[in-house]
Amino acid sequence: MSRLQVRSFSSPVSSRANDLLTELHGHLGFGTLRPELAHQLFDEMLRQPVPVSARALNGLFAALACAPPSAACTDGPVLAIHLFNRMARAGCRRVIPLTSHTYSILIECCCRARRPDLGPSFFTHLLKTGVTADIVIYSGLFKCLCDLKCTEEALDMLLHRMPNDVSDAISYSVILKSLCDNGRSQLALDVLHIMTKKGADYSPDVFAYNMVIDGFFKEGEVSKACDLFHEMIQQGVVPDVAMYTSIINALCKARAMDKAEVVLRSMVHNGVQPDVVTYTILIQGYSTLRQLKEVARLLKVMRSQGVMPSVVTYNSLMTCLCKNGRFKEAVEIFYSMAVKGLKPNVISYSIILHGYAKEGSLVAMIDLYQLMAAEGVILDLHCFNILIAAYAEYGMMDVAMLFFEDMLKQGVNPNEVTNFVCDSWIMQNGQDG
Repeated sequence: MSRLQVRSFSSPVSSRANDLLTELHGHLGFGTLRPELAHQLFDEMLRQPVPVSARALNGLFAALACAPPSAACTDGPVLAIHLFNRMARAGCRRVIPLTSHTYSILIECCCRARRPDLGPSFFTHLLKTGVTADIVIYSGLFKCLCDLKCTEEALDMLLHRMPNDVSDAISYSVILKSLCDNGRSQLALDVLHIMTKKGADYSPDVFAYNMVIDGFFKEGEVSKACDLFHEMIQQGVVPDVAMYTSIINALCKARAMDKAEVVLRSMVHNGVQPDVVTYTILIQGYSTLRQLKEVARLLKVMRSQGVMPSVVTYNSLMTCLCKNGRFKEAVEIFYSMAVKGLKPNVISYSIILHGYAKEGSLVAMIDLYQLMAAEGVILDLHCFNILIAAYAEYGMMDVAMLFFEDMLKQGVNPNEVTNFVCDSWIMQNGQDG
């Protein structure tokens, strides 16, 4: 491929290296920078008598780090690492001494290239050159160590080997996330308390608290999660609607509805208005427990607050009605959604299809199936399984197989439920024959 032509108004001797660097950028921007071309241009650039600046080189590495995959180069971060290693192996002196920014970019490339094992090597190279590591470099190194499952080593470096004037809340957050992701939320809580004691510059923010709280919930430590949530508020960290909703969601999944209601009251008391997602999560929680009265109460409360139910809210209500043997009311809710300006989604239809299937209302199922087609709602595997199983149960396997064929035509692959129904019919049909 011919090289991109770049106009230059500088002297030939001083500009050649920069022209080559500009050419590299140009090919990268056009998606034509093949690794072999990059190596060729980069090597020629390094051979020039007048070096490029570290800032210019950083720009190239940064561009590669963020470059989207292309047909010519599928992995920019990997190419950046290769170019640096090429320069280091050559012992090249044609570049102004590298800066901490260079190494921060390269360590970030290690994370993006899914080669965290290279991060510590770049850090060691930095130390040998005498470049002072800054917070960005340490944070990148911590990410690499955490990806390597060496979180305790990262924590030891943060607490004992890292200069106090370099660390900040971000470097702590990297380690907090890794600890919580690996089921070590208690240790993460200890780190959180260390942050609190270190002073205002290290005070954990709402995101740091949320990571540890979420970690406790995932580990089933509901009481610890709630205690930390209240501790956070006492520390003056104000949760927003998203965090309140996240806490309520976790409590509902743990079926701790009483605690979820306490958080809701705290939310309102602190002037944070619950939104439709908050109320819907609570309604889903009560629906799971078949507590229809609580569902009705929350619907009334949310409407009184000017929060209108969404399709997801109504789906939860219909599910609860079906669980409590009130399918006809669920059908009324379903058909009333359009009047309210809401379009039922595939989950809405599956709820009603399942209800009709339990009643044996096969004609109504066909009508609903046709309505889905008319409304442009694409059936998913769950809907097809409901239809196939219902008609198979009532001995109408010819119709069930029509649904099966339609499912395949729409590109929906059967699962073990579909196959069980079809295989059962085939076995029975073979025995009858």
